Amino acid sequence: MTANEPKAPRLVPIDIYRGYLDGETFVSDWLTVDQTMIDTFATATHDHQFIHVDPVRAKAETPFGGTIAHGFLSLSLLSILAYGAMPGVERTKMGVNYGFDSVRFLTPVRSGARVRGTFQLKALTERAVSVQSAWDAAVEIEGSAKPALVARWITLAVIEPPAD
Repeated sequence: MTANEPKAPRLVPIDIYRGYLDGETFVSDWLTVDQTMIDTFATATHDHQFIHVDPVRAKAETPFGGTIAHGFLSLSLLSILAYGAMPGVERTKMGVNYGFDSVRFLTPVRSGARVRGTFQLKALTERAVSVQSAWDAAVEIEGSAKPALVARWITLAVIEPPAD
């Protein structure tokens, strides 16, 4: 396992999962957002705005002191940050992003900064073959009083039926 490789998710019975509602806040490990990650994201999204990919110009022409991560890069990191932090439901066949009720970008993530995710279960809808969860999520920046972003993230776990 490498330094940036997350721990495997913890799978719990549904009755324990229900107990997390409005309870414990789950916190991920720190992850470094470096210029290589930002440049790779810029290439994938075709967003090469200088504030992201030109350290010299970004330092000279912005209040950020250098390049910053794309907001959508910070948002996309929720998946990897959640992987080792959030519990899952036993018998989950697959997890799916269902969407966001809200997302707010509050603080830019500077190249070289470390971020981590925090997650609190706020709503739960159980169906015969799935569990839909609404999480209050944040991407925190090490040393910053304000997070990079806050969001209400909806996930869906597709559940295998119990064995007979």
